Amino acid sequence: MIKIVIAEDQQMILGAFGSLLALEDDMDVVGKASNGEEALALVAKYQPDICLMDIEMPGMTGLEAAEKLKGHGCKIIILTTFARTGYFQRALQAGVSGYLLKDSPSEELAVSIRQVHAGKRMYAPELIDGAFAEANPLTDREREVLELVADGMNTKEIAEELSIKTGTVRNYISAIFDKLDVKNRIEAIAQSKEKGWFK
Repeated sequence: MIKIVIAEDQQMILGAFGSLLALEDDMDVVGKASNGEEALALVAKYQPDICLMDIEMPGMTGLEAAEKLKGHGCKIIILTTFARTGYFQRALQAGVSGYLLKDSPSEELAVSIRQVHAGKRMYAPELIDGAFAEANPLTDREREVLELVADGMNTKEIAEELSIKTGTVRNYISAIFDKLDVKNRIEAIAQSKEKGWFK
């Protein structure tokens, strides 16, 4: 019997996944969570074989929970609506065994769970192509600056936060605009969010 924990913040979808998998003779849904913290607690309590994890949940996201569960022994399958390259790359770094999209046919879910349980990796094909085509072009420091911009900080505040000069911050922001081919901070933030590059 494959023991499964499901983490999904939309109750109707959580219930639907639970009902769907309960129809499978070789699967047992031992716990349902609505965020990453609850998922970690259920994995610790029930020691499931598989944890199905949504990404965008309140509090701790599915990717953050997956990073904490790396090496735990429970295999993680990300199940999301977001076909974002940045999310996929981060999921791979967290060691997830599967990354599936919610618009896939429902019968594929049970098949994928069995494959992952057997030691295989299951990734949505459209993500694999994009993962190699679209890496984040920003340096670590540029990413750091952009995340502070996204937090609402101005140039002076960013300079103080990072202990650098305001002119240096302006240079970083200019480089970010050039690399992302955008005209302003709002476009830079929007593009990075869309591609899943923010932590």
